Amino acid sequence: MFLVKGMKMRSLKRCLMVPIGIAIALLGSAEIAFGQPITVTSSSQLPPMSGTSGGNQKDGSCAGFVAAVPNHMVQVTEDADLRFVLQGSGEPALLIRSSNGQNFCVPADNYSNGKVEISGRWRRGTYSIYVGDRANGRHSYTLQIARN
Repeated sequence: MFLVKGMKMRSLKRCLMVPIGIAIALLGSAEIAFGQPITVTSSSQLPPMSGTSGGNQKDGSCAGFVAAVPNHMVQVTEDADLRFVLQGSGEPALLIRSSNGQNFCVPADNYSNGKVEISGRWRRGTYSIYVGDRANGRHSYTLQIARN
């Protein structure tokens, strides 16, 4: 047994409760974010997605502060012309990381009223979607993915 002399098992259990609680909370968050990816096909019409922007990690690109795990995962099953439209409060930024290592990031500007769009030809693959906040705020948002 690896107990410090004089330390009771009850004290050890109390010391471990906080780290274990944090680990469970983090795993729970990861499970939600990394659940079944949203699948985009040639005929799919996706309902708007929502969530809270920002997070505790400073992103080195344009996104500002993001969560440790993606807000959404998108699986594109075939090459497609898509448009990602983010509408949020604060200073939102849309960061998309592809499975092949490419990053796309667009922040809202002073004239967009919190609206961010990324359009283009998206290759088949998995995309991690982060909704950041450049001012380290946390605000509700709506994300729509549409076919062009």
